[in-house]
Amino acid sequence: MALTKTEPKIAAANVRDVRDSTSEKQDGAPAKEKQNVNGHWSETFSRAACVVAHWMGKPISFLIATALVIIWAASGPLFNFSDTWQLVINTSTTIVTFLMVFLIQNTQNRDTMALQLKLSELIIAVQGAENRLAKAEDMSDDELEKLHEELREKAECTLGTLNERRAKQTKKAS
Repeated sequence: MALTKTEPKIAAANVRDVRDSTSEKQDGAPAKEKQNVNGHWSETFSRAACVVAHWMGKPISFLIATALVIIWAASGPLFNFSDTWQLVINTSTTIVTFLMVFLIQNTQNRDTMALQLKLSELIIAVQGAENRLAKAEDMSDDELEKLHEELREKAECTLGTLNERRAKQTKKAS
């Protein structure tokens, strides 16, 4: 089991080394410098997305948004329910929605990747498990359909065997 855990780390390090050597210089800048700049922005966005998503998921955020809508609605008579008054809420909600889509997608991508990694680790660690399932997310739709059908048939066979055993046990008990 210890070998299984160290092998992916070694493979990941080798992949990183290959990437660094294949893109040594592009546009006159070393690959590591470009990676640091891109990595910095990516890391900054990722951190900001996680923080914003964390706070937007709290009840206080919902209460603040509700309070803003109530204040906006209550200010309607003050502005004679003008087009500008309506434009304020329409523009505000459109901008917030537009930006939140990117933040939600980022956090969902991270969560999905983390889940895939955890499942892959479990599949690889379990003796007798089919390691090809560890990279199911990289398969084509046709391959996934074939795999789904294959596993469904195995599940039906296993269920049939299990039901036979239960029937035998029930007969012995009575």
